Amino acid sequence: NIHPDKCAEIIGEERAHEMARVAQELYSKAAEYALGKGIIIADTKFEFGVDKQGNLMLIDEVLTPDSSRFWPTASYKVGRTQESYDKQYLRDYLTSIDFDMQTPIDLPPTVLDNTLKKYIEAYVKLTGNRPDLS
Repeated sequence: NIHPDKCAEIIGEERAHEMARVAQELYSKAAEYALGKGIIIADTKFEFGVDKQGNLMLIDEVLTPDSSRFWPTASYKVGRTQESYDKQYLRDYLTSIDFDMQTPIDLPPTVLDNTLKKYIEAYVKLTGNRPDLS
């Protein structure tokens, strides 16, 4: 992540403005859709690149529980930590065990299962379908 001014320095003002406009349009459409399904997209990230012809391209994952924070509207309350459908559950677990972010660990099955359940719940709310995990 870099400051918008630094981005414009690197890629030029015109491209930086185009990228910001596209990101805001994507977020607005996604946030409106998700809100209608009972989910607040609290934040997200978009990664952009350009193709050989110089066209702006959206790259990497988009609007997933790994790249966004999804909060259920039903339990949202201002001023407190929010329930979520994203990787915050896993982050909270790692913080609770003072994980150093360097040493490989095996996650307990309950942590894996609960994280997967949150991702599936978000998927079902947003799409109306169950994912095929086979």
